[in-house]
Amino acid sequence: MKARLTYIPLEVADQLGDFIISRDAQVMDAVKARARDFSTLTVIKLLYQLNCRPLAFSELYESSKIRMKRSFLNYLHFCLDYNFIKRETANDSVYYTITEKGRIMLGLFLQKSN
Repeated sequence: MKARLTYIPLEVADQLGDFIISRDAQVMDAVKARARDFSTLTVIKLLYQLNCRPLAFSELYESSKIRMKRSFLNYLHFCLDYNFIKRETANDSVYYTITEKGRIMLGLFLQKSN
């Protein structure tokens, strides 16, 4: 599997060292890193952001550090299709929340060190 360059939020990078091959510069609240198993890491980045609270689309896009919007949409729809997250409407906004299945998926990777 080819290593890819990505931006990973600091709190995620600290917990998922197995995915990171090498760290480069820190950019604000993210670390630029070469990562293995890019797709799994991207799903984890999305789920991790929703773990604390529901987020609107733009908040989720910004906080996930997935830089290409098309890639973000692909991973977002993947998570929706597999019921890791759900979409809820409130007034004129759409919010995304993590499901129990998504919490289990996230927990499988975050609890590896325990």
